[in-house]
Amino acid sequence: MITELTEQQLLIEGASCASCVGKIEAALNHTPGVQSAEMNFADRTVLVSGTADTQSLIKAVESVGYNAKPLDEDTTDTDTLDEKEAADWAYYKKLMRDTFIALSLGVPLMVYSIIVGEMTVETDIERLSWLVVGLLTLGVMFFSGRHFYIGAWKSFKNHSANMDTLIALGTGTAWVYSMVVVFVPDAVPLMARHVYFEATAMIIGLIDLGLALEIKARGKTSEAIKRLIGLQAKTAIVIRDNKEVQIDIKQVLLNDVVKVKPGEKIPVDGVVLEGHTSIDESMLTGEPMPVEKVKEDEVVAGTLNKSGMILFRATRVGKDTALAQIINMVKRAQNSKPPIGRLADVISAYFVPVVMIISILSALAWLNFGPEPAIAFAIVSATTVLIIACPCALGLATPMSVMVGVGKAAEAGVLIRNGEALQTASKITAMILDKTGTITEGAPKVTDIVLTHAIDEKNVLQLAASLESGSEHPLAQAIVESALEKGVKLLKIEAFNAITGFGVEATCEGNILYFGNDKLMKTKGIDLSNYTKQAQSLAKEAKTPMYFAINGELAAIIAVADPIKSDSISAIKRLQANGIRVIMLTGDNKETAAAVAKKAGINEFLAEVLPEDKANKVQELQNSGEIVGMTGDGINDAPALALADVGFAIGTGTDVAIESADITLMRGSLHGLADAIAVSKATLKNIKQNLFGAFVYNVAGVPFAAGILYPFFGILLSPVIAGAAMAFSSLTVVSNANRLRLFKAKDH
Repeated sequence: MITELTEQQLLIEGASCASCVGKIEAALNHTPGVQSAEMNFADRTVLVSGTADTQSLIKAVESVGYNAKPLDEDTTDTDTLDEKEAADWAYYKKLMRDTFIALSLGVPLMVYSIIVGEMTVETDIERLSWLVVGLLTLGVMFFSGRHFYIGAWKSFKNHSANMDTLIALGTGTAWVYSMVVVFVPDAVPLMARHVYFEATAMIIGLIDLGLALEIKARGKTSEAIKRLIGLQAKTAIVIRDNKEVQIDIKQVLLNDVVKVKPGEKIPVDGVVLEGHTSIDESMLTGEPMPVEKVKEDEVVAGTLNKSGMILFRATRVGKDTALAQIINMVKRAQNSKPPIGRLADVISAYFVPVVMIISILSALAWLNFGPEPAIAFAIVSATTVLIIACPCALGLATPMSVMVGVGKAAEAGVLIRNGEALQTASKITAMILDKTGTITEGAPKVTDIVLTHAIDEKNVLQLAASLESGSEHPLAQAIVESALEKGVKLLKIEAFNAITGFGVEATCEGNILYFGNDKLMKTKGIDLSNYTKQAQSLAKEAKTPMYFAINGELAAIIAVADPIKSDSISAIKRLQANGIRVIMLTGDNKETAAAVAKKAGINEFLAEVLPEDKANKVQELQNSGEIVGMTGDGINDAPALALADVGFAIGTGTDVAIESADITLMRGSLHGLADAIAVSKATLKNIKQNLFGAFVYNVAGVPFAAGILYPFFGILLSPVIAGAAMAFSSLTVVSNANRLRLFKAKDH
């Protein structure tokens, strides 16, 4: 037993349809130490979270008739992916070979049956001929269809049923009945002495062909992961003992000094020590413009160095790099299920047993009420029902779309954490936006210093910057940067205290300093009445006025402006055009908030809110029936992000693990938010199309297979037609899911 919570991924062998998923997940979830298990039928993997060891998980899977093996968790290594692709390609070639063998017998028999009509057994020569054909068909069943019968037997031993059960019963019944006709014709009425070897061979051949084409098509769904893994550099040049050494990427250590030349990929995350360059980060963030990098700037693994040579210190290596975390997050999301997918799994668990019952009832109905030869009609209808109802397409409907949708989102710099977030994002009716760093640049500048005493501006800036040097708030950083730019030396502060939602206080060279909003000043008893109008005037210009007091008296109003991002206005319009109610929340004062909201085109806003007030607003909107999205920086907005139906974190290439958010936007643009919702809607629409097609096919096909058309039109569906339809229904679902790869969000 593993002592700490871990995630393990297993590759499942033998799973053939959606009903297998429920059995495997149930077996794993009942294993001691397993917290959750989610299987992705599309790529036959299962992600298990908990403390159970690998062997226990493998035994649990084997206990319900399937095989499992662990997948390598090294997300930056292509070996595992290549191994899986090689295995899939080998299986594809085997299935195509099996298809050729089966159809080599089935097609001539089918053509013969069309030419001569019913294939009867009346003479000794016919008996001998059909005996040879029957033995050849047995060979097809062994060589091309063996996996169906092995799967069915394993399911039988585990007291369950799946797609293999239906195919094995259908083809097996047709073959056994035909052999009875050949060996003991007198046991069958004269009118019913027909053989159905062509049905057995054709069904096996067509279903093998469908499976082969499905494997080939679903290989495209992992292209996003392949591209992400392909971004990783293979080698790196590091400086060791004053020498340049080229080493494998896995050998780069924390704090190594790495050299990157123009045109090379950044091998690991780090901070620039020397040099100046521009780096193309579009593969990770979706931003097309290269980003300038100088000393102290961060660089991210997988991005492309465009111009200059740089030296940087490695800060994250191996699985800790942003790229590795992104790959891991995309993999987890592709493996997760939206609620609509879990519903399909539940239905599939009951579908196969129900189909078997319908098949038996259909046969009994034909035997008791059908025309002669009743037994032949019963065999055909029962076999057709079994074959046409195989729920392969049902199992593929959701995971195929999720894999493509999540991958498509990742390409646009949108990281979706799980399937539930993917589904819920499509239903959002209200979007709450934090102001600073979300709508605005988050890099404010000091614009005005209004003095209220004889103290000069330089001294005010020195004391204010010294006080704010202990704060990480963006507005505080703006004051510190302004002071440093003017060559002001910072002083030592003592007794620093940050008061959430109000400001900060400290002592400096015997002076008691307060810096913050009007609420802080009021709580400290500092009179602002003479300067309220000036503060309001600054606020109307979308500047944030902050009050600075020394020893209980107001010394200055320092105004800081945080410009609106260049594309925030157009992104907000996109959200509103989709019928989403946009609300801005900020801790800033009302006048500044009103000015920013007006510029951004937002009609609803709340100012001077504390972090807990944001969470309360989320709750209030939810109580009124809204599906709420919350977008913020993932730190002071964490309570609201966690409470929202979908939390969106505005992140950067090196900050992808914001635990409180469901979706992380790798670039700072709110267009990423609109893109995430657009991808979500397109994916959910695709899932619904797939599920509708699969359900309608399975449910509507059964009555036709049972023979509902015969009393009215004299038409009884052939098992061969059912086999072809069943095989290509899966291919249709896979092809429809792959259409998502062509999806493009609205231009912006």
